[in-house]
Amino acid sequence: MQALAHYWGTDYDWRKGEAKLNALPEFVTTIDGVDIQFIHVRSREPNALPLILTHGWPGSPIEFLKVIGPLTDPVAYGGRAQEALDVVIPAIPGYGFSGKPTDLGWGPDRVARAWDVLMRRLGYTRYVSQGGDHGSVISDALARQAPPGLLAIHLTMPATIPANLVKGINSGDPAPSGLTVPELRAYNALSTFFGRNAAYGAMMVTRPQTIGYALTDSPSALAAFTYEKIAEWSDSDGHPDHVIGRDEILDDITLYWLTDSGASSSRFYWENNNNNFSAAAQKTNQIKVPVAITVFPHEIYRAPESWSRQAYPSLYYFHEAAKGGHFAAWEQPELFSEEIRAAFRSVR
Repeated sequence: MQALAHYWGTDYDWRKGEAKLNALPEFVTTIDGVDIQFIHVRSREPNALPLILTHGWPGSPIEFLKVIGPLTDPVAYGGRAQEALDVVIPAIPGYGFSGKPTDLGWGPDRVARAWDVLMRRLGYTRYVSQGGDHGSVISDALARQAPPGLLAIHLTMPATIPANLVKGINSGDPAPSGLTVPELRAYNALSTFFGRNAAYGAMMVTRPQTIGYALTDSPSALAAFTYEKIAEWSDSDGHPDHVIGRDEILDDITLYWLTDSGASSSRFYWENNNNNFSAAAQKTNQIKVPVAITVFPHEIYRAPESWSRQAYPSLYYFHEAAKGGHFAAWEQPELFSEEIRAAFRSVR
């Protein structure tokens, strides 16, 4: 952290990150009383499929910058013209350059409704949604709502824990007998997460203003709090700068700092006081919209196919990627783009 903070304060150049953002078509629109900032890149291909990409914490729209080219111009990246997508990348309210809600209720369901308004406001009558972390939760909510024109969703952090296993996982109980190898691996990973690695979420769920004060008062606190999770959740052996790049990580952290988003981003946890991995908590059985899942090996847990098919009755695509972690688009943009093309190929 000393080395990262020193580099951030002496050699890092935010203007380069700013230039990358300013080179893209960026817009702001007001939905339900809150400004929503978003990137909107249209493909040159005439029949491109509209896609809304949703980030999580401690990410931002910066997570997706490296996949804009492969998704909108697939031919230039080894794909086919008929796989092109128009890309919409909004910042969740309270994050980045979007507005900070001043009233309660801006949880996943309300954000999902705002996303549908955004896509219709852009003129899209049919579209698909993708997300990881908060983005998966918001995409789940959007699929439950099933607005006209939503063709399918793609998730990298699906909610698949069976109801009978939630209590044991949360309590750190030994895994019950009868689990398959993938199920046992998932059970143990989740037990470790909730038992040793989820304190950050507990703070934001219960006291977002308190932890948020530290994150808006001290840049070093903000960097430590967020970098630790990027290091832990990326497929990088604890050195995410080797996979994502130090400057890109600092672009993301700087975005939080410059927009004073430490507390406002934490409040999304308060609004979403739920188990994001539980199928019952996320009401996945209510989803009728087609669902696609890609499991990246260093995700917080590797969702087993058996749990996924049980949790999402409308699952039509399931694939395990060879590498990558929680920040799949950021870490492995080429692989992530290939997965998006494959997942939505059949719903066009």
